Amino acid sequence: MSIGLLFLQLITFLCILASFFSSFSFKVQAAKLMADPNIVMNGDFSAGIESWYPNGCEAFVVSSDPFSSVAMSADSSNGGYVVVTNRKETWQGLEQDITTRVSPGINYTVSACVGVSGPFHESAEVLATVRLEHEDSPTEYLFIGKTYASRDKWVDLEGTFSISNMPDRVVLYLEGPAPGKDLLIRSVTVRSSTSNEFQETKENKEASSVFPPAFNIIKNHDFSDGLFSWNANSCDSFVVSNNDCNLESYAVVNNRSDTWQGLEQDITDSVSPGYSYKVSASVSVSGPVLGSAQVLATLKLEHESSATEFQLIGKTYASKDIWKTLEGTFVVSGRPDRVVFFLEGPPPGIDLLIKSVTIHCESDNQFERSREFCSAPKSDHHIFLNSSFSDGLNHWSGRGCNLMLHESLADGKILPHSGTCFASATERTHKWSGIEQDITERVQRKLIYEASSVVRLSHSHHTVQATLYVQYLDQREEYIGISSVQATHDDWVQLKGKFLLNGSPARAVVYIEGPPPGIDVFVDHFAVKPAEKDTPSRRPYIESHAFGMNIISNSHLSDGTIEGWFPLGNCHLKVGDGSPRILPPLARDSLRSTHGYLSGRYVLATNRSGTWMGPAQMITDKVKLFLTYQVSAWVKIGSGGRTSPQDVNIALSVDGNWVNGGKVEVDDGDWHEVVGSFRIEKEAKEVMLHVQGPSPGVDLMVAGLQIFAVDHKARLSYLRGQADVVRKRNVSLKFSGLDPCELSGATVKIRQTRNSFPLGSCISRSNIDNEDFVDFFLNNFDWGVFGNELKWYWTEPEQGNFNYRDADEMLDFCERYNIKTRGHCVFWEVESAIQPWVQQLSGSELEAAVENRVTDLLTRYNGKFRHYDVNNEMLHGSFYRDRLGSDSRANMFKTAQELDPLATLFLNEYHIEDGFDSRSSPEKYIKLVHKLQKKGAPVGGIGIQGHITSPVGHIVRSALDKLSTLGLPIWFTELDVSSTNEHIRGDDLEVMLWEAFAHPAVEGVMLWGFWELFMSREHSHLVNADGEVNEAGKRFLEIKREWLSFVDGVIEDEGGLEFRGYHGSYTVEVVTSESKYVTNFVVDKGNSPIDVIIDL
Repeated sequence: MSIGLLFLQLITFLCILASFFSSFSFKVQAAKLMADPNIVMNGDFSAGIESWYPNGCEAFVVSSDPFSSVAMSADSSNGGYVVVTNRKETWQGLEQDITTRVSPGINYTVSACVGVSGPFHESAEVLATVRLEHEDSPTEYLFIGKTYASRDKWVDLEGTFSISNMPDRVVLYLEGPAPGKDLLIRSVTVRSSTSNEFQETKENKEASSVFPPAFNIIKNHDFSDGLFSWNANSCDSFVVSNNDCNLESYAVVNNRSDTWQGLEQDITDSVSPGYSYKVSASVSVSGPVLGSAQVLATLKLEHESSATEFQLIGKTYASKDIWKTLEGTFVVSGRPDRVVFFLEGPPPGIDLLIKSVTIHCESDNQFERSREFCSAPKSDHHIFLNSSFSDGLNHWSGRGCNLMLHESLADGKILPHSGTCFASATERTHKWSGIEQDITERVQRKLIYEASSVVRLSHSHHTVQATLYVQYLDQREEYIGISSVQATHDDWVQLKGKFLLNGSPARAVVYIEGPPPGIDVFVDHFAVKPAEKDTPSRRPYIESHAFGMNIISNSHLSDGTIEGWFPLGNCHLKVGDGSPRILPPLARDSLRSTHGYLSGRYVLATNRSGTWMGPAQMITDKVKLFLTYQVSAWVKIGSGGRTSPQDVNIALSVDGNWVNGGKVEVDDGDWHEVVGSFRIEKEAKEVMLHVQGPSPGVDLMVAGLQIFAVDHKARLSYLRGQADVVRKRNVSLKFSGLDPCELSGATVKIRQTRNSFPLGSCISRSNIDNEDFVDFFLNNFDWGVFGNELKWYWTEPEQGNFNYRDADEMLDFCERYNIKTRGHCVFWEVESAIQPWVQQLSGSELEAAVENRVTDLLTRYNGKFRHYDVNNEMLHGSFYRDRLGSDSRANMFKTAQELDPLATLFLNEYHIEDGFDSRSSPEKYIKLVHKLQKKGAPVGGIGIQGHITSPVGHIVRSALDKLSTLGLPIWFTELDVSSTNEHIRGDDLEVMLWEAFAHPAVEGVMLWGFWELFMSREHSHLVNADGEVNEAGKRFLEIKREWLSFVDGVIEDEGGLEFRGYHGSYTVEVVTSESKYVTNFVVDKGNSPIDVIIDL
């Protein structure tokens, strides 16, 4: 073998050997990294401050724990902690160069155990930061994480970072406390994360940025600063401190001799009236505890000029060695002089343990708002950014469409309404497509906002709507209609409305929608800002008037001429003979007299070529604003119209706007009474009354037309007397248990606490997130009905896609507070209220879907709802009857009874009680009930919705009297009244509530809501959106108080006392010469006298 070949082999062997040792060395280093993946050198300071550098300050290592009197053992694996002192700037701290141990594109997790020291009480901010130094560009800083450290306790600081490109130098450092405060560091670790770990960390970080922690108004919430800011209430307390970063301190409240003794903190300066605050506390107990002990969170409201109030926030049951979370909410009403939060509750002798307490305003959604969380923003604070598009389309996005900006369109025919440009939503793919803006970070719950926009369409005319989309923290979604307007191509129109959020949103987006796909929507301006507070209503001044005076001229036609009347249209008028000679019945009842007999003459309208033609009369100067007028007349049609039913309508044209004064259906040659009412609330230039309705060519006859102002107050005195008969009974209290001598002459105070007449309201799922709404609801109602959440289109919007979550949560709420519920509704007969997939089913498919619907609903909620509206509005729709046959309606009732035999099954209709709708008269309602009963339907109750305008008591009473002949209970199921003036609204509500309460056939009343912005009709709310009870609401509360009986008396020699009182629950207080006794009793429904034994 040649020397050259041997040399070559030697070289090859040495290369292999080098490769082996290189690979071995790499594996050893990798093994070391796997054993200790911390890339920070000397992370536990066991080698002093080796590898660390104090940045502009001083640092040294201490071997004893600053938060313990016990020194660390010499053989402790922990080398102690470092003290960073003589700090003159917040950025001064401890740093380490980690350049050679990090790589681009890798994600690193940082964890440090830190504390602070110095002459201060408050917590201090500590930050972890990475400094990236470049030779040819400015230095960069990456924020990793932060925490709030306090004296006497170690806390964890955690965060993540990654670098995209390798700088010349990478330095990790800890900084943050104010100058003069020492920074203490016990350990630092930096580890590379797997991609999955990093993604999870990133997602958690993103989630925390969407839902940042709310500002805690409690000082020293975790007792890391001992008992600073806390006060023991007539007992003792101390803090048990833990030195480990992973353990927490807690307070011990001991030597308690009363249940109310505990720990308290003054929060007067941290809360604002009208805002909702959420409380969460981690509590436990120790000592001689058997089982569990009650712990309460309470608010104490101190007033200089009145008694101290106590408000229960929440409670839990705690046991030894287990930490329990106590949660609740509170709202401060009024302006107390002092507000104190305290924890109390366990029996005397048991220690109360408290680990942490947080209280934050539920309106908070940004940490940076700090103490201004609960301050209402100014009304000129715009929630929308770039409202006028002055910054182009910045902050705007298209919801299922494209956005464009224009200075003009259509060759200059479409110009901005204001400013220099406008936006357009083009290529819209759905009705909901349009321009939108996310307002999540700028909107607060329980605050009223006003949205306004100026809109226009590319062609045609359609409804344009502003809508708020909300996704809540629990993933529930809600769409809130703000306002709508009829928009056209020809001109700009204003879109304006208000909205309010009950709950805390995870996401909130306002957008414009409405027209069919393919139509562009132009938006000139779109703004959202806090709404100005409305000015409270004043009772309107009503000019001098005479109740009961007919304002129609020549109503009796006594002289045989048509003076005062004129024909509307090209019809002909003349006077005829042969009409009734007495007033129409309801006019006679209302006037309660006898205005003499009628002349027997009538106005005859012939040659009618339009339904709107007929006799007319100008009454502009005779109508007074805010007065309710009753309408009553005899009407008849000629022979040409008797082949089919004809409507006859008494109408008003108020400055060109149609106002309904009453309507009746006529299908024979008899005289019929038409009744109704109206009220004008805005000054009008011209008011014309006219009679219209029958088909062209049908003659129309009108006799004895009466229009007169109604005296509500006079009616109320009568109703109070009726209610005394219907809703009260004589009660004889018999007192026992005491010596007769002590009883004789004792004073008695009887106070009714609740009237048993059912009174309820409509609620929605979002309403129960509003504490103010819940408080008013629970204080004033004992029944509830769901506005939409039980309807089929809500529970199954798409076939097989069920949504019972909202109804379940609302039912749980009602059951928790002992609220009885009505089920509204199983089916709805009106086609426009039926979801598209149901409308598209074939006959057999529809039959199966109907069977599934009733079975699913009533099986799921068996025994939960006291009432069901089985098939809503059968006088106004016929969807199911037309497709499934005339027996389908009765079958719905039969199936419902089989599935839930305890529920009372109702019909439900509107305009039964006001004369406004010829399709839903009391007579037609009675006829419908008879038809259903004849087919075997188990009809259990009559529902009158009660969406009424300008109610007249006599008309309402007449309808109730007619319906009562059925012998079934009557409920007003959806009562609301509407008026722009709160006092007039209160008058209307008073009419309706007393008419119902004073009628023996009415067994309950449900209001269709009471809270502003959550009503189906404008100007019908009793409570403003900010929680203030308006004048109509005050009237409602006055009526409720009037329905309670209060009696003061003296026990007679026989040991008894008699009174007459409303049905319901009572308390009685008896004061003798020796003592005072308080007990409760109930007056059950009934008319006969009742004896009640009171055992003292």
